[in-house]
Amino acid sequence: MVLALKENNITFKTRISLMTALLALWLVPPFALAQHPDSPGSEDHPMVTRYEGSFIDGYEIREFDEFILPLGPAVWNDDRVRVPREKTVLEGRITRILYRGPDERSSLEILRNYQSALESAGFEVLYSCGSDCGNNFSGILYGPSEMRIKNTKTSGSAFDLPQDVRYLSAKMVDGSRTVHISLLTAFDNGFGKLSKRPVTLLQIIESRAMDTGMVTVDAEAIGKGIDATGHMAIYGVQFDTNSAKIKPESAPVLAEIAKLLQGRPSLNILVVGHTDNQGAFEYNISLSSQRANSVARYLAQHHNIDQGRLRAEGVGFLAPVASNDTPDGRAKNRRVELVKQ
Repeated sequence: MVLALKENNITFKTRISLMTALLALWLVPPFALAQHPDSPGSEDHPMVTRYEGSFIDGYEIREFDEFILPLGPAVWNDDRVRVPREKTVLEGRITRILYRGPDERSSLEILRNYQSALESAGFEVLYSCGSDCGNNFSGILYGPSEMRIKNTKTSGSAFDLPQDVRYLSAKMVDGSRTVHISLLTAFDNGFGKLSKRPVTLLQIIESRAMDTGMVTVDAEAIGKGIDATGHMAIYGVQFDTNSAKIKPESAPVLAEIAKLLQGRPSLNILVVGHTDNQGAFEYNISLSSQRANSVARYLAQHHNIDQGRLRAEGVGFLAPVASNDTPDGRAKNRRVELVKQ
């Protein structure tokens, strides 16, 4: 297995030497792959290759979306929905690949090969489980019908009645981006044409800022919003996931806020942090407060705004402007608001 990390058009490859006893895994007869070509339009991710002898049976890329990464076993929540007991919420480019492995290979053998390769390439394993994953753990990652990935040439679900479920999540910081891996392996005991094989659901989440420049927010627009309603929601201030660290791409929007304050010396504002409802209430109150304080400090330190004109507060998810039941709604709720004092 080869893992390649790409940055600035330079490819760094870490070749993983396997035990001699595993060389047989690489000697898959050519006709085995010829009988099962990859799903049309699919390809391996450049960072993580497939387990030798596998083929792609489902493929999907989302340029920017939310992903809930399990960090604990499956449990029932208060709404009787199966969820991970512990999790982290990620945002970024998501690549989902469903592989079907060669016959006579166990889900454990495939997972251990991936784990060895990932650790050798610098990934940190965050969570792993087997028999202790919890009932229907695979449903957390694959369950919702609208998220299923299928090969159009096969019928029915691409992954039925999984047995011998194994899972791991991992993380690596690669320069300016953070990469998370979600890896589920299992034995497909379904009744489809391609059942009775080990399956691997590999999901790679590359955290980065969503495309910007879609909406222009300048000092004049911010001022008009505050004059009209007494407050203005700002969506161009971006933070690292679960952090109050301001991302560099936030600088232009913060400069426009500073421009407004410099042009109106008598204007004092509250900087109010808002979050979605993912995570505990107390955690979100704290995070939103930290983020609001980061914005106030930034304006004072980088644009010489008198800190006495700025007051920072965090309200967590107490004042949503959209439903927290959808990714789009949660994105609207994660914001900084400027409120006239």
